[in-house]
Amino acid sequence: MPRHVTVDCSDPYELARFWSAVTGWTLSDRDRPGDDEVLVEGPPPLPGLLFIRVPEGKTVKNRVHLDWAPTERTRDAEVERVLSLGARLHEDHRTPEGPGWVTLTDPEGNEFCIERSDAERAG
Repeated sequence: MPRHVTVDCSDPYELARFWSAVTGWTLSDRDRPGDDEVLVEGPPPLPGLLFIRVPEGKTVKNRVHLDWAPTERTRDAEVERVLSLGARLHEDHRTPEGPGWVTLTDPEGNEFCIERSDAERAG
């Protein structure tokens, strides 16, 4: 089983704080601002998110990204919540009939998608 998903970035601590707020997962108590590696601990059995400082910036579309499905709110409410945390709208793939997803970018430009919740898909 994977231990964590690793994300290259310029400011590991700040990006980890963003993702901690998005996911509700905790930052490792060993990590501090300025660290070169910062871990957001996923609840077992999920892998954590490990942010590692690299010198180069992001230049192209991600080859791997997260698809996030909310559990406590609708897709649209989750999109608004995550935008308020500092994400940016990249592409909106919602349809008038209800299906679809929204592609956002985190503060360093990494793409991720927010899909409908299980309850919305079941309904």
